[in-house]
Amino acid sequence: MAGGWSRDGAVGEQIEASLNDELTRLRARRGPVGESLSHCAECDEPIPEARRRAMAGVKLCIACQSERDGRGAQRGGINRRGSKDSQLK
Repeated sequence: MAGGWSRDGAVGEQIEASLNDELTRLRARRGPVGESLSHCAECDEPIPEARRRAMAGVKLCIACQSERDGRGAQRGGINRRGSKDSQLK
């Protein structure tokens, strides 16, 4: 049930739109392509042969990739809430 001036089902539509936007963004991400490097692009440590065979185009060693995956990507999103407090942030 929607509240205020919105029609019934509007909240569900907003949630679906947010999920679809995120799925589209994730599908657009490309994985590594091309030839794998023999040494890590960041720390210059050797990349194990098994990792290079398993993932085409790998550029980072396991340690550097794990560190990069642990960092959250900062990106701006669309604020669909519409409250005054959310608009001020």
